[in-house]
Amino acid sequence: QVQLVESGGGLVQAGGSLRLSCAASGRTFSSYGMGWFRQAPGKEREFVSAITGSAGFRYYADSVKGRFTLSRDNAKNMVYLYMDNLKPEDTAVYYCAASSDRLVRNYYNAIQYDYWGQGTQVTVSS
Repeated sequence: QVQLVESGGGLVQAGGSLRLSCAASGRTFSSYGMGWFRQAPGKEREFVSAITGSAGFRYYADSVKGRFTLSRDNAKNMVYLYMDNLKPEDTAVYYCAASSDRLVRNYYNAIQYDYWGQGTQVTVSS
């Protein structure tokens, strides 16, 4: 069982930056692939980024590539999503997710993930 708690959301102006954090419980954190998804009002949940258990591979949605950076600290059971040059269309609730597949082979698919956090709101004003 893995419990995930996100933090770091808030209100920021377009062009600004935020860092989202995801704290995970459990003693085998490195065996989990981790991902971030987001859901805007009236829209489906969409993939943002994912990282393998060893942090050897990172994946990004085209919409955030070059602006967002995902990292993890397995010693601290933490995942970080650095978001730069934020745009109003980035406004959404952001969810951290854990997959028992440490390679997250279907990283873009929410079904891949076994555990989810409660979400943190990110609002980007124009």
